[in-house]
Amino acid sequence: MTDAPSDPTTPESDTSAPLDESVAAAATPTTDEAVGALEEPAEMTAEERAEAKRYGDVKLRCDLADRAIDVVYLAVMALVVARPLTNLLAGYSPYDTLTLVMLFLVVFIGHECVSLPLSFYSGFVLERRYGLSRLTARGWLVRHFKRYGLSLAFSLVMFVALFWLVWWTGPWWWLVAALAFFAVSVILGQLAPVLILPLFYKVERLDDTALQERFDRLCEGTTLSIEGVYRMDLSVETVKANAALAGLGRTRRVLLGDTLLEHFTPDEIEVVFAHEVGHHVFGHIRKMMLAGLVYSAVGFWLCNVVLLRYTGLPAFGPGEAALPVYALPMLMLLLTLFGMVVEPLQNFISRGYERQCDRYALERTGMAAAYRSAFGKLARLNKDDPEPNPIAVALFESHPPIAERIAMADKR
Repeated sequence: MTDAPSDPTTPESDTSAPLDESVAAAATPTTDEAVGALEEPAEMTAEERAEAKRYGDVKLRCDLADRAIDVVYLAVMALVVARPLTNLLAGYSPYDTLTLVMLFLVVFIGHECVSLPLSFYSGFVLERRYGLSRLTARGWLVRHFKRYGLSLAFSLVMFVALFWLVWWTGPWWWLVAALAFFAVSVILGQLAPVLILPLFYKVERLDDTALQERFDRLCEGTTLSIEGVYRMDLSVETVKANAALAGLGRTRRVLLGDTLLEHFTPDEIEVVFAHEVGHHVFGHIRKMMLAGLVYSAVGFWLCNVVLLRYTGLPAFGPGEAALPVYALPMLMLLLTLFGMVVEPLQNFISRGYERQCDRYALERTGMAAAYRSAFGKLARLNKDDPEPNPIAVALFESHPPIAERIAMADKR
């Protein structure tokens, strides 16, 4: 279900520019840690590959089931429940906005009740079964509902604002909404690493001159500047390796999971960071933001066309021709469906960007061996299937399979 329509396609168009799986290399090992990282095998055994494939197959089934739940639930709410429920709620409210809020809460909370069992299985049971999670059931639930509460609050504001735009701007609401949500995505890109991420992880500045010097050297001549390097306490939640290049402008920073420290050497860290520098060099973040604006405009325009037919109104505008409150579940359904249709295209484009950055990292650093070992370790730590199901790649993966990326280094 589309929790927060900052972009009616997917959250991949945000401006935080997450470091992909390759970024599992961004923390600076101490001397002892570096020795441990050097001794750690960088290739998966046959047994590990088989386990990763089993894990990937189950995750794919969970993801497909989750999408099916979203569509079926929202379709029932839009086509069967919306009108009588809105009439019932309107009896308790003299204002359309208050009715809209109550309807949103019913739909949103109802979706959580329906989807929670699958979320718990996919996010906790499965992760524990494959040795990837360090959370207890209670710890997982606390984190889940913290994220859920944040998503509920943000989504409520976004959908109410969206209806207000429809009511105030009339037939051109879809264009105004696209511009507004583009602005929101930029603001969130700046605030996420500063205000939102610390709500879930302990984040502290990592004072490591050697690592900073490597990053500074890679940034030379690229106009990329970073505010600092920060350590994320991921180990309380998972054993997976992860990191991110997040924020915009003065908040742009490197976030490194503490789970990376004992697994990656300084050379491996350097080569994966070079990959992220490539995103800046080739302007991928800017291109994704502009593409997100186009997707938003197209998505909202299509919503406008369908909603006019759904409500039977000739056009949306102030007064009697305003978008009725009962259209909320249909709008949620349309945004969700549009996101599912557009995501494979977005993923295809993103995978092209990632290949371009992989080549850049190899050329910039000349460290093919470190590149290969970093991706090999990443696959082992995250139980990432090097050759995943093509359906999973097309529908859900914004990065090429690891086997393909390692093969690129083998050709050099």
